[in-house]
Amino acid sequence: MRKYFGTDGIRRIANTELTPALVYKVAKAGAYVLSKHIDHMPTILIGRDTRISGSLIESAMVAGFLSYGANVKLLGVIPTPAVAYLTKKLKADAGVVISASHNTYEFNGIKYFSNKGMKISDTLEEEIEEIMDSGRLDDFTAINEKIGISEYCFDLVEEYIYFFRKYFDEVIEKNVTKDFMVGIDTANGATSVVAEKVFKSLGIPYKIINHEPDGININQNCGSTHLEGIKKFVLEHQLSLGIAYDGDGDRCLAIDEKGNEIDGDKLLAIISNSLKEKGELKKDTIVATVMSNLGLTKYTQENRLQLKQTKVGDRYVLEEMLKEGFNLGGEQSGHVILLDYNPTGDGILTSLMLIRAMLETGKKASELGSIIKLYPQVLINAKVNHEKKYEYDKDPLIKEAIEKLEKEFAGNGRVLIRPSGTEPLVRVMIEGENKNEIEKKAQEIVDLIEQRLG
Repeated sequence: MRKYFGTDGIRRIANTELTPALVYKVAKAGAYVLSKHIDHMPTILIGRDTRISGSLIESAMVAGFLSYGANVKLLGVIPTPAVAYLTKKLKADAGVVISASHNTYEFNGIKYFSNKGMKISDTLEEEIEEIMDSGRLDDFTAINEKIGISEYCFDLVEEYIYFFRKYFDEVIEKNVTKDFMVGIDTANGATSVVAEKVFKSLGIPYKIINHEPDGININQNCGSTHLEGIKKFVLEHQLSLGIAYDGDGDRCLAIDEKGNEIDGDKLLAIISNSLKEKGELKKDTIVATVMSNLGLTKYTQENRLQLKQTKVGDRYVLEEMLKEGFNLGGEQSGHVILLDYNPTGDGILTSLMLIRAMLETGKKASELGSIIKLYPQVLINAKVNHEKKYEYDKDPLIKEAIEKLEKEFAGNGRVLIRPSGTEPLVRVMIEGENKNEIEKKAQEIVDLIEQRLG
């Protein structure tokens, strides 16, 4: 069990839990571990989102890297996928993103990216933790001319903007019309500094909201975790599409012209259909997690595609894609990985793929979304004894109840039970055609689990 790193880096309340002292240790230990795997002192890119604590965490991070002797390029406020892209393009040894993604402003976090632009492995994170707690950090202190140097490289964001122009300029210029208008919600986060530049450079007509960050309004009733604002904006202004990013810009969700949500599963269906028609969907396969909607399974079956499912977490989606040579994967939450372009979820890229599909087909967003029927989902947490939360699949009465329910569904429903990684909870997710019915069934399973494992 890792002490500091979770499934998506380190994430804690800034300055009380994620203290400058802890950040310094994470950086110094990280630089040491990285240097063990290369034959030179590492050069590391650092980007951050718009949180008020960003500068504080960044300063401690820089101090840790320089103290070991690593060199740093500071990118400033920039989306997570831009750091991943630039780390790979510039052949830096690693990248770091200071962000707590979709969480509220009081949280902050640290994510490491490898020289290939991918999140570092669990093994490397464990190595970093071992060094952090080894009591040996003072032994790895650079002196005299060995101390690292840092430089501001805020202009490198232009490389990221050019990346989109290279792939989308021609097709958008050829197909965009005057009555096509996109609403953008940047969640007062990292995309607030770049999304408008991207859309403007590509000539996509747009209106933008929640793009004035003040350090504390990131994700505050806006962005991909609060779609009410962009939905209202789309309907009021009669827009063709609404796009909502999260705080660090690696997620995207959308709203069609009728005000309906286009979640990650719908995005995967729309984009896979577009890629397949071009002959660009590798092995005719989508990779998603076990939490993907049953509707995505049905969509793939009906369209002669394969669906590979992984554990929850975009890192596991990426692992499967790399292992088997697939190029499209993602999560319901809007993490979509398009491996031919960028090796991490990229909200702006995802939105441009959706826009390209609309412009090339001449179809409205609601028409594109109609290729997949999503089933109602209900998720209820069962409160259990912490030591017993992994025993749900061994209890005969719980197993019998789940098997009976699955037989009742006969392929038109699904039961997914999984323990929480951090809390004394067992999560019960049920899908089916009738929401009232599945709510009742889910509560029955929850009551049974609490009775047996409480």
